[in-house]
Amino acid sequence: MTKKTAVVTGASSGIGAATVRRLIGEGYEVVAAARRADRLAQLAEQTGARPVVLDVTDAESVRALAESLQRCDVLVNNAGGAFGVQSVAAADEADWRAMWEVNVLGMMRTSRALLPMLEASGDGVIVTVTSTAGHGVYEGGAGYAAAKHAERAVSQTLRLELCGRPVRVIEVAPGMVATEEFSLNRLGGDRAKADAVYAGVPGPLSADDVADCIAWAVTRPWNVNVDLLVVRPRAQAAQYKLHREATE
Repeated sequence: MTKKTAVVTGASSGIGAATVRRLIGEGYEVVAAARRADRLAQLAEQTGARPVVLDVTDAESVRALAESLQRCDVLVNNAGGAFGVQSVAAADEADWRAMWEVNVLGMMRTSRALLPMLEASGDGVIVTVTSTAGHGVYEGGAGYAAAKHAERAVSQTLRLELCGRPVRVIEVAPGMVATEEFSLNRLGGDRAKADAVYAGVPGPLSADDVADCIAWAVTRPWNVNVDLLVVRPRAQAAQYKLHREATE
């Protein structure tokens, strides 16, 4: 039998790369799509995934991805990111625009382009990795929270629009996840500040933890739609409530 095909965006690191590994373990042919060809080549060598260079902010790049596929059963919209921690009063318009492009419009472009194949599969699944920032707000996070709220709205609307058609629409919303790049990118490459985000937190989520949740939701029976899966570390009771232990 022909294996089912899963496409994972933002696959070159973090949650995306972990999801590629996890879905290959579940028996999928996985297309690992991201901007960094060198990272993708390394991941492909390690896992057997098919690497495709993709920029979700570029409509032509998304179109080329769609045209390269013969089938698509699962789409994991993972490409995204946070840039800056400024207040609204000090907001950087370029950062806000970049977050909207990659998180919201990127998710729309890939979903729109692959939807015909997802529906033709007879049991298509669209997973969008949002954030608990899409379910609340906090100081310094308005731009990112706005983008993630928008992703959530698009996902919810898409589920309504596809009702009665063979496509499940799932949102996975992680809380604090300690990955190699998320906070580093958000804080302009300042390693000390990025490390301080997780300092003293016992057991922040790992990329593998989130990938496990994605794979679980994807592999439910055809009639089971996990509308929303919010996953936080035990130490994080809410976006603004975090337990830290003393560090030397």
